Amino acid sequence: MYSDKLKAGAPFPEFTIPLVDGGEATVGGSSDEGRWKLAVIYRGLHCPLCAQYLEKLQSIQAEFAAQDTDVIAISGDGFEKAKSQVEKGGLNIPIGYDLSVEQMKKLGLYISDPRSPEETDQPFPEPGLFLVRPDGNVQIIDISNAPFSRPDLTMILRGITFAREKNYPIRGMHNS
Repeated sequence: MYSDKLKAGAPFPEFTIPLVDGGEATVGGSSDEGRWKLAVIYRGLHCPLCAQYLEKLQSIQAEFAAQDTDVIAISGDGFEKAKSQVEKGGLNIPIGYDLSVEQMKKLGLYISDPRSPEETDQPFPEPGLFLVRPDGNVQIIDISNAPFSRPDLTMILRGITFAREKNYPIRGMHNS
């Protein structure tokens, strides 16, 4: 069985997501300020690998900001679990929550059911990373069906720098 996946160069689906620290963020759409957006989708509080990945993301957040790139991490967890994620990790990056199954599908993410009530209590997204250009189109897509496969965030940062400096085209668009 095959499902539709978000295509390289396509407009990133625009949606609004609530933030743990209050308010909400609009993900997708174009940026009048010329800023890029990096959306990291994580599995949820139940995943220790996600916690490590979010800590790494936070540790280089200033470097992303120096490349005019706004960072957000999003899960399907509800507010309480997302807030616990922030508190446990001492995170100060924007953390969105309540990503719906429908939104997960629009992003082309793999979705898993919990193995047990101890893991979590609802379907959750497997990891995804999306780099969105200021025009709202996707420059980089990385999705996984397992928690063990995620892009190196330092390489993503280098890729942003290269793409911006060299006006590097969106790759993977053959037959798009």
